[in-house]
Amino acid sequence: MQRELDALESNETWSLMDSPPGKRPIGCKWVFKVNHKPDDTIDRYKARLVAKGYTQTEGIEYFETFSPVVKITTIRFILSLASAKGWIIHQLDVNNAFLHDDLDEEIYMTPFAGLTLSHPTQVCKLRKYLYGLSKRVDNGTQN
Repeated sequence: MQRELDALESNETWSLMDSPPGKRPIGCKWVFKVNHKPDDTIDRYKARLVAKGYTQTEGIEYFETFSPVVKITTIRFILSLASAKGWIIHQLDVNNAFLHDDLDEEIYMTPFAGLTLSHPTQVCKLRKYLYGLSKRVDNGTQN
């Protein structure tokens, strides 16, 4: 959890501020996962802070959902191309890759348990995307 919080803070994912009138903050939750090695022993424990984006209102807070996920056909193509050309394949895991995209919309999130607040009515004004947040897409182009 601390590594995830450090990454969120270093990316300046949010700023704390008093809750603005008329704005409804979305919730958040921690999602935990255990990664295993091929021999089924535990490799590492992962924690991710996830926004409850399903509470966002379509047409107001976002217009279309964007998911940065590669298709399996693309992976198969790259692997077959590498095999045919004799290329060496390496795997790379980019931690918190989704968090580097700036957020243009005005979205507020309720603070998670354990976050130190100077005032009990403070909320997190999101500056960057969190996992689970619906990404706004206008006119077919990504913001």
